[in-house]
Amino acid sequence: MQKVRTFRTCLLAAGFLAMFLVFLPGRAYAASKEIIELQTQVQQLLDMVQRLQSTVDSRFGVLQNLAQQTADNATQMNAAVNALQQKLAAQNESMNGKLDAASGQQQALNDSVDELKSRIAKLDKSIQDLQTQLQNIQNPPPAVTAPATTPAPAGEAPATMPTAPGVPPMAQTPPLKETFQAGVRDFNAAKYEVASGEFQDVLHFYPMDDLAGTAHYYLGEIAYRHSKLSDAVKSYNAVLEGFPGNAKAPAAQLHKGMALLQMGRKDAGIHELRLLIQRHPQTPEAVQARTKLTALGAKPAAATTHKDTE
Repeated sequence: MQKVRTFRTCLLAAGFLAMFLVFLPGRAYAASKEIIELQTQVQQLLDMVQRLQSTVDSRFGVLQNLAQQTADNATQMNAAVNALQQKLAAQNESMNGKLDAASGQQQALNDSVDELKSRIAKLDKSIQDLQTQLQNIQNPPPAVTAPATTPAPAGEAPATMPTAPGVPPMAQTPPLKETFQAGVRDFNAAKYEVASGEFQDVLHFYPMDDLAGTAHYYLGEIAYRHSKLSDAVKSYNAVLEGFPGNAKAPAAQLHKGMALLQMGRKDAGIHELRLLIQRHPQTPEAVQARTKLTALGAKPAAATTHKDTE
């Protein structure tokens, strides 16, 4: 820009000089050779200045064009960088979501494996109990013989032989459905001690029947109503681990979560409520679990690394 101003200044000076020489009286300088040469040199100088001005204008236009192209390229580059940053952010967010989902699936798989181990252990124990009962059936205790009588003289009662001491009478197996229904009736009538004994009979004589899972649930309910929360959790676990397909399994998991929350084990309780929603999403118990989680400020479903040790 400084050179352009200098050339313009020279051009103006040369113009003023030419005008001055043109307007001088012709007579005074008509015969002067030096004046003619000076005029020629001034004209040449004007031509050079004009050519230089044209060159400067042309190059300045080129520079302006290059500057505009550079600005356009910079704008395009900024737009491309912004688009790339947005694409990378979206990819990172998608990757984080996939990692969270994979982590949740892995945790669910670990929970399923642990639950399967618990079921296998429960099944082994039930098989052992069943084998013990079968052995007792195959090898019953000796029957008590009828007391022997000896003839007595007329007018006296016949004498009886004493029975073998220490031989208990044979216990009779109660009917399954009648015993279970009696337990339910006594439970609804708040006769919890009687109901507890009847449900215990169901577990003792019919440990593999599905009604045994329901009996575990009612025993958990009795313990829950007596504020024996630890015993209630154990009974609910017996339903969830030994009878996962039982109709009372959703209620058992819901009440287990509530019991854990009352015991101060918030993380374990939230974990159980989320498992309930995951396993039985369409049940009324799942609706109650979502409401409770919302009240606790926890999300209804989230990947978690917590594992209940009960």
